[in-house]
Amino acid sequence: MRVGVDVLDPVLRSSRTVDLGVLTLRISSNLEEFDGYAYFPRPAVPGAEPDEELVCVDLDRDPVDVAELEALADRTLRAKRFRTGYYLSHVFGAPAYLVTRGRRRFVFGRRLERTVWPYFVKTILTAHAIDHGRLHLKAAGFTAGGAATLLVGANAGGKTVFLEQACRAGARFLSNTHTLVLPGPGAGVAVGVPSAVRVREVAPELLASGRARRHIEAGDYIVDPAELFGGDPVASAPVRNVVIANYRPGAPFAFDRIGAADAEAFCEQFASALTMYGLKDDVLAHGGGDALRFAGIVRDMRRRLHDLVSAARCYRATVDMHDATHRAAVLAELAAPLP
Repeated sequence: MRVGVDVLDPVLRSSRTVDLGVLTLRISSNLEEFDGYAYFPRPAVPGAEPDEELVCVDLDRDPVDVAELEALADRTLRAKRFRTGYYLSHVFGAPAYLVTRGRRRFVFGRRLERTVWPYFVKTILTAHAIDHGRLHLKAAGFTAGGAATLLVGANAGGKTVFLEQACRAGARFLSNTHTLVLPGPGAGVAVGVPSAVRVREVAPELLASGRARRHIEAGDYIVDPAELFGGDPVASAPVRNVVIANYRPGAPFAFDRIGAADAEAFCEQFASALTMYGLKDDVLAHGGGDALRFAGIVRDMRRRLHDLVSAARCYRATVDMHDATHRAAVLAELAAPLP
């Protein structure tokens, strides 16, 4: 146990500053090799001052007095849950301690790669969207015909397969999980958050070379999208389409235009970062715990979502994207310009 040392000035043995599309994040660790870096394929511009900083301190490497951590830890509901080993949604682990000092966040615990992408990236992006008048969605995306198609859907709805097959057929990768929609002409501008892609199977040479890493959940892998699809992903593009991936085995092919009201209702539950990631307590804390400020933030999120689906073409896709004929028809429709 370290005695007489400031726990908020830990020995840092590795660091990466990564590009999250709309901001940069410096991640540092007291470990020489930290598995949390594997989720971020795009480094920030060398020498760039990070917008946010995350310091991950593994307590097996440098033990710290738990009583001291208890005294320093944030008093938010999320911080209390971290101390029970409940991080976010279904992600559990060893008890961890959150300490926030401005835009510098510390987390003390074990196997902290389980917190970086599953929790911190989500909250940092959501806070950024709130502060800068942007919309944070759980949405994949690709470009075809010079504009972006955003893919949303429930778990097992076929969103990942849709994205992969579109990109293998010539579309350009924009985002796998997180998309920020910025104000702009029409439906706005989609900015992809660079991240590794989670897949079930990878080529043996990718695994052998270390270019594919095992995901925190057994059986899956994470890979740089450039390795899967070739070429550099698109950084941003104007939004043209919003597609609800609704694949159901055995259901007949359907690719239907839907109204903005239906798209909005679905997206509020299955694409809004606030809802999908269970961040209401984090957003309340970001607003200083003020209930009326929280209500205003939520109204603003809803308005931005309403504006997005009202200006975009919206579809429900019950499509087996492995079917070449169906895939070609769908991609041709999505690439067509707006009237």
